[in-house]
Amino acid sequence: MPEPVQRERQALAGRSMLVRRAEVFPVECVVRGYLVGSGWKDYLRTGEVCGHKLPEGLLESAELTEPLFTPSTKAEQGHDENISEAQVRDLIGAEATDRLRDTSIRLYSEARRYARERGIIIADTKFEFGLDKNGTLTLVDEVLTPDSSRFWPADSYEPGRSQPSFDKQFVRDYLETLNWDKKPPAPAIPPEVAKATTERYVDAYRLLSGKEL
Repeated sequence: MPEPVQRERQALAGRSMLVRRAEVFPVECVVRGYLVGSGWKDYLRTGEVCGHKLPEGLLESAELTEPLFTPSTKAEQGHDENISEAQVRDLIGAEATDRLRDTSIRLYSEARRYARERGIIIADTKFEFGLDKNGTLTLVDEVLTPDSSRFWPADSYEPGRSQPSFDKQFVRDYLETLNWDKKPPAPAIPPEVAKATTERYVDAYRLLSGKEL
């Protein structure tokens, strides 16, 4: 850390990070190992997910034969939209697209193996990348958290239905029960929903880290 920061070491140690400014790529690098969420909706409508043609007859939450790179836009307003790899190439070029795809799939695959050994399925996740001043590819956002991934308990996994989860899907499911048009302001989250969501996050931490929070 820089010297001025070191003077506050006692207050900052263990809860601070040294970061670098980066030029962020305008895409979210989503990797899917299972057919769920917007990917499932796209598959039902077109038989494809972000340009990847999939076999007929797949079930909701089905495990894919290999992880798929399924990018989306980074919308400044409204919702992100799924796009194809070809569209990413048009945005940032072929070389950068290949780097983002290969890096994203490698990170997901390694994390997926780690989590599966500890009882959690990472159904999908997203990464965001940028280039620092030296042109080094750099992660620029949270990585493999319950907010950026779908975490499922492996012992109750069953294709053909929505899965119980450790992530914010619990909040999404609650919001789907409301008459809300998905526009701001969002409705308040009841204390019992917030408490149940927190418990899921803590369970995921315990399983993945082997520690109590």
